[in-house]
Amino acid sequence: MIIALLLDLANIVGGFLLAVALLRRLPRVGDDLGRFAARVAPFGWLVGIVALVAGGYYLLVHLISGPRVFHFEVVGIGVGLALLWDRLTGRPAPRPEAAQGAATGLGLLLAIFGIIAIVVGIQGLFTPDG
Repeated sequence: MIIALLLDLANIVGGFLLAVALLRRLPRVGDDLGRFAARVAPFGWLVGIVALVAGGYYLLVHLISGPRVFHFEVVGIGVGLALLWDRLTGRPAPRPEAAQGAATGLGLLLAIFGIIAIVVGIQGLFTPDG
Protein backbone atom coordinates (compact mmCIF):
# COMPACT_ATOMS: atom_id res chain seq x y z
CA MET A 1 0.00 0.00 0.00
CA ILE A 2 0.98 3.60 -0.51
CA ILE A 3 0.52 4.50 3.17
CA ALA A 4 2.98 1.78 4.20
CA LEU A 5 5.53 3.15 1.75
CA LEU A 6 4.96 6.68 3.07
CA LEU A 7 5.49 5.45 6.63
CA ASP A 8 8.74 3.71 5.70
CA LEU A 9 10.06 6.71 3.76
CA ALA A 10 9.05 9.08 6.57
CA ASN A 11 10.93 6.86 9.04
CA ILE A 12 14.04 6.93 6.84
CA VAL A 13 14.03 10.67 6.07
CA GLY A 14 12.90 11.65 9.56
CA GLY A 15 15.51 9.39 11.10
CA PHE A 16 18.12 11.00 8.88
CA LEU A 17 17.07 14.45 10.05
CA LEU A 18 17.26 13.36 13.68
CA ALA A 19 20.58 11.51 13.30
CA VAL A 20 22.38 14.14 11.24
CA ALA A 21 24.47 15.25 14.24
CA LEU A 22 26.04 11.79 14.45
CA LEU A 23 26.18 11.28 10.70
CA ARG A 24 28.17 14.51 10.27
CA ARG A 25 31.01 12.89 12.20
CA LEU A 26 31.49 10.19 9.58
CA PRO A 27 34.78 10.63 7.76
CA ARG A 28 34.68 11.70 4.10
CA VAL A 29 30.87 11.83 3.81
CA GLY A 30 29.92 13.82 6.91
CA ASP A 31 30.19 17.24 5.28
CA ASP A 32 28.12 16.16 2.30
CA LEU A 33 25.45 14.67 4.58
CA GLY A 34 25.41 17.88 6.57
CA ARG A 35 24.84 19.99 3.46
CA PHE A 36 22.09 17.63 2.28
CA ALA A 37 20.43 17.77 5.71
CA ALA A 38 20.55 21.56 5.62
CA ARG A 39 18.62 21.50 2.33
CA VAL A 40 16.04 18.96 3.57
CA ALA A 41 15.61 20.44 7.08
CA PRO A 42 13.04 23.11 6.08
CA PHE A 43 10.72 20.27 5.04
CA GLY A 44 11.15 18.40 8.32
CA TRP A 45 7.73 19.47 9.52
CA LEU A 46 6.15 17.87 6.44
CA VAL A 47 8.02 14.63 7.07
CA GLY A 48 6.85 14.78 10.68
CA ILE A 49 3.21 15.16 9.67
CA VAL A 50 3.46 12.23 7.23
CA ALA A 51 5.13 10.06 9.87
CA LEU A 52 2.56 10.99 12.51
CA VAL A 53 -0.46 10.46 10.26
CA ALA A 54 0.76 7.20 8.69
CA GLY A 55 1.96 5.82 12.03
CA GLY A 56 -1.30 6.79 13.72
CA TYR A 57 -3.33 5.25 10.93
CA TYR A 58 -1.53 1.91 11.18
CA LEU A 59 -1.64 2.01 14.97
CA LEU A 60 -5.42 2.37 14.87
CA VAL A 61 -5.78 -0.32 12.19
CA HIS A 62 -3.64 -2.79 14.10
CA LEU A 63 -5.29 -2.03 17.42
CA ILE A 64 -8.78 -2.56 16.01
CA SER A 65 -8.46 -5.32 13.45
CA GLY A 66 -4.80 -6.17 12.95
CA PRO A 67 -2.84 -9.03 14.40
CA ARG A 68 -0.79 -6.84 16.79
CA VAL A 69 0.92 -3.47 17.04
CA PHE A 70 4.15 -3.40 15.05
CA HIS A 71 7.27 -1.39 15.79
CA PHE A 72 7.04 0.42 12.42
CA GLU A 73 4.11 2.55 13.52
CA VAL A 74 5.45 3.20 17.01
CA VAL A 75 8.74 4.47 15.59
CA GLY A 76 6.83 6.51 12.99
CA ILE A 77 4.79 8.22 15.69
CA GLY A 78 7.99 8.89 17.65
CA VAL A 79 9.68 10.40 14.60
CA GLY A 80 6.63 12.56 13.91
CA LEU A 81 6.53 13.81 17.49
CA ALA A 82 10.27 14.52 17.54
CA LEU A 83 10.15 16.47 14.28
CA LEU A 84 7.02 18.40 15.23
CA TRP A 85 7.94 19.04 18.88
CA ASP A 86 8.31 22.81 18.55
CA ARG A 87 5.07 23.15 16.59
CA LEU A 88 3.06 20.94 18.97
CA THR A 89 4.31 22.36 22.27
CA GLY A 90 5.33 25.90 21.35
CA ARG A 91 8.73 25.34 22.99
CA PRO A 92 11.92 25.08 20.96
CA ALA A 93 12.85 21.54 20.04
CA PRO A 94 16.17 20.22 21.27
CA ARG A 95 18.56 20.26 18.32
CA PRO A 96 21.51 17.88 18.46
CA GLU A 97 23.60 20.11 16.22
CA ALA A 98 23.11 23.07 18.58
CA ALA A 99 25.14 21.38 21.31
CA GLN A 100 28.92 21.37 21.41
CA GLY A 101 28.85 17.85 20.04
CA ALA A 102 26.35 15.15 19.28
CA ALA A 103 27.48 13.11 22.28
CA THR A 104 25.57 15.11 24.88
CA GLY A 105 22.28 14.45 26.62
CA LEU A 106 19.04 14.71 24.72
CA GLY A 107 20.81 15.44 21.43
CA LEU A 108 22.53 12.06 21.61
CA LEU A 109 19.26 10.35 22.46
CA LEU A 110 17.53 11.93 19.45
CA ALA A 111 20.43 11.01 17.17
CA ILE A 112 20.38 7.38 18.31
CA PHE A 113 16.60 7.27 17.86
CA GLY A 114 17.14 8.67 14.37
CA ILE A 115 19.51 5.84 13.50
CA ILE A 116 16.97 3.35 14.85
CA ALA A 117 14.28 4.99 12.70
CA ILE A 118 16.47 4.68 9.60
CA VAL A 119 16.99 0.97 10.27
CA VAL A 120 13.27 0.42 10.94
CA GLY A 121 12.36 2.31 7.75
CA ILE A 122 14.72 0.20 5.66
CA GLN A 123 13.36 -2.95 7.30
CA GLY A 124 9.83 -1.79 6.48
CA LEU A 125 10.71 -1.46 2.80
CA PHE A 126 11.58 -5.16 2.69
CA THR A 127 8.76 -6.45 4.91
CA PRO A 128 5.65 -7.65 3.04
CA ASP A 129 2.49 -5.70 3.78
CA GLY A 130 0.19 -8.70 3.71
